[in-house]
Amino acid sequence: MSRSVIVVVGAGPGVSGSVARAFAREGYDVGLLGIDDEQLQKLAGELEQLGATVGHAVVDITDAEAAGAAIRRIGEHAGRIDVLHFNPSAFREKDPLELTVPELLQDVTLGVGALLVAVQAARPFMSAGGRVTATGSMAADKPWHRAASLGVQKAGLRNLVHSLDDTLAPDGIRAVSVTVRGTLAKEGAFTPDRVAEAILAATRQDEADWRSEIPYAG
Repeated sequence: MSRSVIVVVGAGPGVSGSVARAFAREGYDVGLLGIDDEQLQKLAGELEQLGATVGHAVVDITDAEAAGAAIRRIGEHAGRIDVLHFNPSAFREKDPLELTVPELLQDVTLGVGALLVAVQAARPFMSAGGRVTATGSMAADKPWHRAASLGVQKAGLRNLVHSLDDTLAPDGIRAVSVTVRGTLAKEGAFTPDRVAEAILAATRQDEADWRSEIPYAG
């Protein structure tokens, strides 16, 4: 039987890298999508040292055609996708009086719309027991006005994950966002590794009590 496979969308340093390493330690092979080839190469090397087979693609995930094609290539090569993790968001320091409509739509395309592209491309390779996970944020509930688009992205992401879970559940595939209720730090309860542990744990929920949003408060 082939090894389980996780695809990490928006891969790089931080939470996404920690998620990739956490699943690699659990025996998963890993597909990485990101925009920085140097970061992807470095992360791929770390994952290979953990025993994972790694494929990666440098791609702008707001390019629906390119991102979808990259995910399909991973699925076709591996023959399966067991977990799809979505991490990206755009941080733009503009308040609602400075933010333009095109800028808001650009940010939402990255932080929300790209999840649609990723799930639609991955779905043919997912089966019962598959999971879609997303890195959420307390900005969904308590946005900082100086980064107005981030709160919109995270609220939209959470809402979309709820809809994805309802849509996929009849086929035994579940979706969950982990809402990080704190600021990422190098030490303490909100390190990227601790958040990744919470995301891994979220995939292991009992389906009878499944929640499509789980808060992580440390």
